[in-house]
Amino acid sequence: MYLSKVKTNLNSANRIYLPDIVGKGYKDYWNCKARYRVLKGGKASKKSATTALNFIYRLMKYPDSNLLVVRRTMNTHRDSTFAQLSWAQERLGVAQLWENKVSPVEMTYIPTGQKILFRGFDDVNKLASTTVSKGYLCFVWIEEAFEIGSEADFDKLDLSMPRGYIPETLFKQTTLTFNPWSDKHWLKSRFFDKTSSAVQTFTTNYLINEFIDDTDRETFKRMKDTNPRKYDVAGLGNWGIAEGLVYDNWEIKALDIPEAEKWKWKSFFGLDYGYTNDPTAFIALTVNPIDKILYVYEESCKTRMLNSDIANMIIRKGFSKERIRADSAEPKSNDDLRRLGISRIAPSVKGRDSILHGISEIQEYKMFINPTCTATIAELSTYTYDEKRQFGGKALPVDRDNHLMDAMRYAFEDVKFFKPQDPNIKRRPTAEQYYEKAHGLSAEDFKGGYF
Repeated sequence: MYLSKVKTNLNSANRIYLPDIVGKGYKDYWNCKARYRVLKGGKASKKSATTALNFIYRLMKYPDSNLLVVRRTMNTHRDSTFAQLSWAQERLGVAQLWENKVSPVEMTYIPTGQKILFRGFDDVNKLASTTVSKGYLCFVWIEEAFEIGSEADFDKLDLSMPRGYIPETLFKQTTLTFNPWSDKHWLKSRFFDKTSSAVQTFTTNYLINEFIDDTDRETFKRMKDTNPRKYDVAGLGNWGIAEGLVYDNWEIKALDIPEAEKWKWKSFFGLDYGYTNDPTAFIALTVNPIDKILYVYEESCKTRMLNSDIANMIIRKGFSKERIRADSAEPKSNDDLRRLGISRIAPSVKGRDSILHGISEIQEYKMFINPTCTATIAELSTYTYDEKRQFGGKALPVDRDNHLMDAMRYAFEDVKFFKPQDPNIKRRPTAEQYYEKAHGLSAEDFKGGYF
């Protein structure tokens, strides 16, 4: 398979051999014309890179086609899909034929005016109004589709894009690419559990990636030896299985808490330190102790973060004034964060049975995880017990890939102090409140008007 590479003078051309550029393992995926092309894969499986190459090639092959690229949130495109498609243009040697803008985020194929548009599920209803002035919007790419927690949101997009008449020279297709962290996700039941002539599914992994080196392969070998469960998903691209997990009562779903019920909820925050090999993990969750519901809505999980980086991250997320429970084994870091403006940082409570006790309290709750919290989903999907580690005759959880799990336990320590009160129910004042009302000062006493 060859691609003519038009040069800037538009008169001369040379050809490149696509298999040399793309590599092996993706021939059927590359040529697939099914209405839904669904690709799950492990880390370093080339799925995003190959998809980006495929779409640049397709748009140049089909002069009337256009592409809509969708992610959970619009602001994640610039460092992911936009960068990947820009790389694909360079890789294919055609970057000079594309105009890439970041405001608004879009790409234009200069010879024909075809467009690559970028949108987010932030407002799924606005996706229906996306249009192009040249040709047909016949291709849709949903990257990190695992982040789309609601099948209903996907349906809204699917009913709108691609739509309408297209000529016989084109075809409509929605491509979904993702890491399969949990077999509970609607993607599995929708596309993988039943067959349809409109759907073609694919699974890939790092074993078909000839562009990784020995250090990358050693990383996967170490993962296979130390965490087989994670290797099965992140390495081999298989579905994460819930059986045997520490927490099994959770699902991926963005919650919209009704205004009338917000009094039941309160947010809590946890921080677990790391640096070189282990990431620093920050988690934000809101808890409803009346109905026993826990919702994880924000996270950060990165290596090589200095304390100044941690402080800036917390400030940027808007949580600098919140009480944050942090790893008590790092008092110097806690003091450093206070100096950097995170004034309400507090050490976690640790004891001989603090891990199992904290886990048992969280296990009483139904958990919901915002689809954007992919690192939390990944840890929950591989967080199991280690029968070789015992305390008081009970198995402890594995002590690896558990940094957000630790941060969640720290955050949950303060839940016991939260006693929600329904504002619509009148309660008899306490003895102290009676005394204060009879003998204390009130706002009325400071209004003046004594003479």
